[in-house]
Amino acid sequence: MGSMSDEVKQPKTYWRWSKQDFFPEESFKNWGTYRYALLHTCSWFKDRLVSRSDDANEIGELRKQSENDMKRCLTWWDLTWFGFGSVIGAGIFVLTGQEAHHHAGPAIVLSYVASGVSAMLSVFCYTEFTIEIPVAGGSFAYLRVELGDFAAFITAGNILLESIIGSAAVARAWTSYFTTLLNRHSNSLRIQTNLASGYNLLDPIAVAVLAIAATIAILSTRKTSYFNWIASVINTVVILIVIIAGLAHAKTPNLTPFLPYGVKGVFQAAAIVYFAYGGFDHIATMAEETKNPSRDIPIGLLGSMSIITFVYCLMALSLSMMQKYTDIDPNAAYSVAFESVGMKWAKYLVALGALKGMTTVLLVGAPGQGCYTTHIARAHMIPPWFALVHPKTGTPINATLLITICSACIAFFSSLDVLASLLSVSTLFIFMMMAVALLVRRYYVRGVTSQVHLLKLVILLLIIYCFIHGDHSLLGIQPQRLGWLCCHHSSLVLGDSRDFSALATAEDTKGLGGPTCPVVTIFVNCNEFVSHGIFGS
Repeated sequence: MGSMSDEVKQPKTYWRWSKQDFFPEESFKNWGTYRYALLHTCSWFKDRLVSRSDDANEIGELRKQSENDMKRCLTWWDLTWFGFGSVIGAGIFVLTGQEAHHHAGPAIVLSYVASGVSAMLSVFCYTEFTIEIPVAGGSFAYLRVELGDFAAFITAGNILLESIIGSAAVARAWTSYFTTLLNRHSNSLRIQTNLASGYNLLDPIAVAVLAIAATIAILSTRKTSYFNWIASVINTVVILIVIIAGLAHAKTPNLTPFLPYGVKGVFQAAAIVYFAYGGFDHIATMAEETKNPSRDIPIGLLGSMSIITFVYCLMALSLSMMQKYTDIDPNAAYSVAFESVGMKWAKYLVALGALKGMTTVLLVGAPGQGCYTTHIARAHMIPPWFALVHPKTGTPINATLLITICSACIAFFSSLDVLASLLSVSTLFIFMMMAVALLVRRYYVRGVTSQVHLLKLVILLLIIYCFIHGDHSLLGIQPQRLGWLCCHHSSLVLGDSRDFSALATAEDTKGLGGPTCPVVTIFVNCNEFVSHGIFGS
């Protein structure tokens, strides 16, 4: 009995590989319980389909699955730089020239304003949730509370897909820009094989870059923050030089005509450059590593995204004024533009800026993705072994390794064009679901809201979808105009719904702009789906 008692009291080691650590559920205890679970799968699935978590469970009980707490070492200052690091990558250098040349012309500045406002709406949704549910799970935890386990399960798949594919894509792009700095062909450091097209250029450098970023994230979140500071400062200096040099060679006549493709072109470009703002959601996952998450995360999110929007607009303006939109090279816009004004050396500066941007994206992405995966594992949607937090480093090593190994395998084989098409779907889906969850949080209270009012809320959400996706082509109305009309009417209807006592909750009175913010966010992301042909037009 004594030895058994000592065995029970003996603390568990972090590195353990028992069946209990991977499959602790009663269903996996033996073949009998497994057979019983299979027979009851349908009824259990029905229960999980409508079951929802709550704030207290996500903040308290679920965190115990990790056995150790993450180290709280970040402030609003760190999170602001994390925002810079996670958002500003190569996108601004690549997308600006493409969209200015093909869709927007000099009005590309307005495209960045429009997409920046759209991104800020999603930021407001995240901010409201992070104040009230400060956990590492980010959007997964928020959706589990408001929309239930099934919606959270679907979102978990998209989060893991976005994390793995996104890291792989950035790592592949890192290799391409690195070869540019060496003045070599973009594929010169990749290994040519006889595999199928799109998978025949092996990229060991991408794997190495992912491994280095993951190692830093595993050792310490604080060290990751220090490295991010350094890389982000260098990247900021490069961007400032690009802006100043571009404006120094600016020619006002290049801004005319300002709208060569009309308003439609501005919105088409906005749908594409919207992805240059992606990555800010990683800040929300840092809640358990932040000293005062309810204060610091909103400051970090809103502060970084406001400055990033301003910087993006200045970069777009400098390019548009430096070279006429018809002469902009869509493949190497800034490099060719600087070369046209006699600054051939600037192409290396642009490559350095893009390289540093992608480095910070990987540095910040590694701990953020690890936090996402940790909370998904806490909910047992993947084996809970990945939820463990190391007692010494205070970081989720297992979860970080899972994402890194999967990303490395994909980055080693897959080309960028294969990865990009998958990434956009996941990003838009998560942002749209967050806005829906915020509406549910404001207008539906379990045990209080009647079924009639719940049905009204569901119908209103369907109206938003139908107005954007439905019969706009048959009606002969432009999707953009019809979408804004939808937002206006839906906002009015939801605004009137506040008069119902069953829908007027405490969260509703605190929410920014009533229903307008989440409704417009849903519109924007649905319209992005339609613009990209993801679920039809």
